[in-house]
Amino acid sequence: MKQVIAARTDLDMGRGKLAAQVAHASLSAYEDADSRTRKAWKGEGQKKIVVKVSGEDELFDVASRAEREGLPHAVIRDAGHTQLEPGTPTTCAVGPGRDDVVDNATGHLSLY
Repeated sequence: MKQVIAARTDLDMGRGKLAAQVAHASLSAYEDADSRTRKAWKGEGQKKIVVKVSGEDELFDVASRAEREGLPHAVIRDAGHTQLEPGTPTTCAVGPGRDDVVDNATGHLSLY
């Protein structure tokens, strides 16, 4: 079981902003999962992997792939209080889910 969080590289987010957006995405996708999946993922150590996407189009492609695989997922849009304009899509978490199924949606992406 794992979760992959895709983060946009074109936004030049600061490290703190990036960390916050990844955390928002992880928690939101976790909440989208059913209780059996949540329990299994927690029992296996809550593996998370952060990967790069080049921009908004690639971010939404990841979300579409997750949807096709039937995986819990979440796209995060920034509130706009600090570095970004309100509503800017920043990250997409995919999973938790079985490694092989999550890889079907995200395996083509490079590590952040």
